[in-house]
Parts: sequence; structure tokens; C-alpha cells
Amino acid sequence: MASFLTVVGIRLPKKESFIKGRSHCDSCNNVLKWYELIPLISYIIQLGKCRHCKKNIPFRSFLYELFTGILYLLSYIKFGLSINLIICLILISVILIVIVSDIEYMVIPDEIIIISIIIFIILNTIKDGFYGFGMSIFGGLIGFIIMYAVKLLGDILFKKESLGGGDIKLMGVLGTIFNYQAIVANIFLASIIALPYALYVTVAKKDGIIPFGPFLGLSALIIFMFGFNNLDFLDIIYNYI
Repeated sequence: MASFLTVVGIRLPKKESFIKGRSHCDSCNNVLKWYELIPLISYIIQLGKCRHCKKNIPFRSFLYELFTGILYLLSYIKFGLSINLIICLILISVILIVIVSDIEYMVIPDEIIIISIIIFIILNTIKDGFYGFGMSIFGGLIGFIIMYAVKLLGDILFKKESLGGGDIKLMGVLGTIFNYQAIVANIFLASIIALPYALYVTVAKKDGIIPFGPFLGLSALIIFMFGFNNLDFLDIIYNYI
């Protein structure tokens, strides 16, 4: 799944099909054999290099596969066979695509935003009926509005664009599965996680642009998988963060 989702994250922003077309080396374009596509194992056996051109395969590809597998396993341990398991697996999948596309191209594809919103609303409706449907719509709007307000404030403070449209829409997606306290907590926690990288970019590049989508996604996973979504925001701050 991680291998496939990584391909989606790389090809979708370029408007390339992630269904058609065989996997190939990004350096020499050589079509890869099945034994070159075994998750984790192929990377280790090939010592992180393409068998044909000997160019290095990005280590982040190995990390995507490793941590996605671990997160899938942890989500099953946490939720068992339930609707929450399905929601969590889809959340992990969406966030992996966001991480890949935002890091590679500084963009979060609208297709992923639209599809994930629809899926989460359907799952919450199955889980909680009409109440779940209404809360998903309401939470999505609240997430979008709060993030847009943060962007406007940031634009005023920094006198330049502080957040991209993809980050705002992603918060709308996360709002469909979070209550309003968790929405605020998600933005707060994402900012904390992003702070060391932001300081590094400021020192090293001075005018660097930070992809905030991956940090929003990672903090959302923490909140959802550890059950913070059901706690009051102040409890999250004082007892956990």
C-alpha cells in the first residue's frame, strides 16, 4: 500500500496516471521487475541503489514503506475490526499521499481532498447515522474556517502568504473526523512539531518555504490514534502536551 500511495503522491500532481504505466527508475527510466518492487526487502538487497544505473534510491521511499506498515499495524491493535479502523487506515493513506506530494511539489492535490472528504462523511454516517453526517459537515467547515483565519492572521504578521490553499483544505478534511477542540489541538500540535524544521529553514535558507501539510497530517494521526479527539482541548494541553 505504501508503495502504491507513494506513486499516487508523485504522479497525481503531475497529472500522470497512477494506474497505467509500470513502475520505473526515476533516474534511468528502466522498467522495474517484480523482484525490484518488494517493499523494504528490495531496497535492502539492492543496497538502496537501482540495479541498472546504480543511482541511489531516495531513502525516504524506504521510510514511507516502513512507517506506513507500522502505522497500519498499530491502527489494528488500537481499534480492532471496526469503523474506526477503516477511518484510521484511510487517514494514514491520505496523509502519506499528502506528505509525498507536499514535500516533492509543495502542493496537495484537490482530487485527494475531495475523495477523502466524501469517504470520511460516508464512514461517519455509517458509524453515527444522521448525527455523524451533520457533525462531519460542521467539523469540515469549522476546520476550513479556523485554518483560513490562521492564514489571514499569518499573512498580516509576516506580510506575505503564510499558508497555502492546500493546507486550508486539508484542515477541512481533518475537521470531518475531529471535534472543534481537536481541530484547534491539531493546528497547535502541528506548529510545535514543525518548529524545529522551521528554525532550520530560517537559519539555513533564510527565505525557505515550509510544507505544512505533512505536519498537519502527522499531528492528526497522533490525535486520532491516541484518542485525543474525545478529550477537552485544555486536557490535551495540560495532561498530554
